[in-house]
Amino acid sequence: MTRIDRATLALSEEAPAVSLTGMTAEPVEQPRWLDDDEMRAWRAYVVGSALLEYRLHRDLQEAHGLALADYELLVRLSEAPDGRIRMSLLAGLVASSKSRVSHQIARMEKDGLVLREGCNSDGRGVFAVLTEHGREVLRTAAPTHVEGVRAHLVDELSAEERAVLARVFERVTEALRLGASQGYC
Repeated sequence: MTRIDRATLALSEEAPAVSLTGMTAEPVEQPRWLDDDEMRAWRAYVVGSALLEYRLHRDLQEAHGLALADYELLVRLSEAPDGRIRMSLLAGLVASSKSRVSHQIARMEKDGLVLREGCNSDGRGVFAVLTEHGREVLRTAAPTHVEGVRAHLVDELSAEERAVLARVFERVTEALRLGASQGYC
């Protein structure tokens, strides 16, 4: 059976509730398909967030040669005491893997934006530390980023919509982080 046939079978309302993975037909629970309103909300989120992230990244890249993901790390480091954060904590703050952040920090270190320092109290721990050059790049790039966030999101929403958006994504973030801490993600 082709991938398209499986998708067609899975989406068909008349499809039998069986597993296609084995030789025997085992009953499986049918998914809770999205209704039209739910699908509209989901697709608006997927497309809107992708376009927003792309635009903010492009603005920073064109004006400052800085990736949005790098900008976010610089912001988090600038907000930390002494501009330093343990790498594992930094990964959690930007919702990324430790491995990805480690590679990102290594690249940023070559550009002089950050340094890596060992943790004196824990031989395995590593800190990311914002350099003066990193601070200056952040100072220069921040107005571009803030203008983009304002123009492409904040100013498009009413105060009430911003409050709803914040509540929704705080709840989503909390649920996903709770699931991750329980081994679901």
